[in-house]
Amino acid sequence: MTENKKYNDLEQCGGELELYLHIPFCVKKCKYCDFLSFPTDSTTMKSYVDALCREIRWKAGQAGGYVVRSIFFGGGTPSLLLGQWMKQIMDTIRENYVVSPMAEISMESNPGTLTKEKLLTYKSAGINRLSIGLQSADDRELKMLGRIHTYSQFLESYQMAVECGFENINIDLMSALPNQKTDVFTRSLEKVLALNPPPVHLSVYSLILEEETELFREYEQDSFRLPSEEEDRKMYAVTGRMLEQAGYGQYEISNYARPGFECIHNQGYWTRVPYLGFGLGAAGFFDEKRYKNETDLRKYIEAPESACQLTEVLGTQQQMEEMMFLGLRMNQGVSKHAFHQCFGKPMEEIYGQVIQKNVENGLLINEADRVYLTKKGMDLCNYVMTQFLLS
Repeated sequence: MTENKKYNDLEQCGGELELYLHIPFCVKKCKYCDFLSFPTDSTTMKSYVDALCREIRWKAGQAGGYVVRSIFFGGGTPSLLLGQWMKQIMDTIRENYVVSPMAEISMESNPGTLTKEKLLTYKSAGINRLSIGLQSADDRELKMLGRIHTYSQFLESYQMAVECGFENINIDLMSALPNQKTDVFTRSLEKVLALNPPPVHLSVYSLILEEETELFREYEQDSFRLPSEEEDRKMYAVTGRMLEQAGYGQYEISNYARPGFECIHNQGYWTRVPYLGFGLGAAGFFDEKRYKNETDLRKYIEAPESACQLTEVLGTQQQMEEMMFLGLRMNQGVSKHAFHQCFGKPMEEIYGQVIQKNVENGLLINEADRVYLTKKGMDLCNYVMTQFLLS
């Protein structure tokens, strides 16, 4: 095998592909988290990594003719993995897939789980984009969320990442937290922008209380109040103003970046680039079909080759809905030319009335080739997007 399987000429490749790898392990489950994640021991983690590599090899046949443009390690907490385990996974990918030399390779991480040794090994394995889950710069809020770190520990992890040569760093920040006021959220944002150097990317999103989480149970017991819808929108508006003044462009509802540092992998989700999912409970999207992996850890480790199950075959109507629903998340919106090319029909033939109604209400802009949300439309995005569901 070559270091990067059969990478000779991109023109020979049939299309672009993304890879998602789910690492379900964490030190302690956060109070708001409903993702498939849980604590475990190092022996189980090593067995999982071995199973993950078996699944990577098994699915390689689907990727013939494709070039991998992005790889994303999500969780859970991928930064719990030892450096040699990450190298093992990346070596397996390169041995079995055509990976672009320019591929974006991202890893989610949590403060308190990073070390200099890990970071250097991750970087040598090819990780070139680090996403650090800060969530808040206020220690009281971090404790309330059940996070394992303090703000000072985040600062230590961030500076360590910078010193280890990571330039493409994203910071996750949450708004509309229990009992949160706009000025407290603003101080968190100010602290992030004051970092030296500042991060090149920020994901800023409102807390969503999910059932079956500890925080939801506390809410049902009236342990706290959530900010009003008006307060939530105020925080969103403040975020946009502050980040624009600091040189960040908003390219999606919850994402802001310095020019050239927009997340390639997430853009792929919103533009329906095919992706293969690996690991416990991971989802995939390929050839207009959606897949989901086994969620039982023991069964997955024993037989990762049989973990993947077809969950849905998308018809033309569903494909149209997804193109509009997902594409409108981005500031650039949806291309009319791309829609016509995909479905053989003009966008206006399918969605003309919906588009016109929302243009008249100041929620959409309909230009020569693109339909996209206005600032007011961004505030009411869920209301707008649901109107593009045909059924």
